Amino acid sequence: MASSKQIFYAVMAIVGLCATWYFNLQAMELDPNFSFASFIRDNYVNPSSASIANDIAVILVVFFFWSFHEARRLGIKHWWIYVPLSIGVALAFAYPLFLLMRERALANQS
Repeated sequence: MASSKQIFYAVMAIVGLCATWYFNLQAMELDPNFSFASFIRDNYVNPSSASIANDIAVILVVFFFWSFHEARRLGIKHWWIYVPLSIGVALAFAYPLFLLMRERALANQS
């Protein structure tokens, strides 16, 4: 049976996916030349957005470092999948998904 933490992380992964891709799809529709490079460039249109972009970039690097070691410690397989999910889908999706898998691994150890 799923714990309340697992349910929370699953819901937040779905929210993270929907909340980011709602705007990603709008950006793709508005820009016929949309690319990953243009997406990154658009994050630096003013100091406020650049601050948030840099904030997220640091969190992303820390997440990769921590999740790699945590996955090894807990025996979570296919850790590498969270890298393309974070970059290609959304960190707001991949991070709670990893936390969900971490909670499942912890529950299986008990």
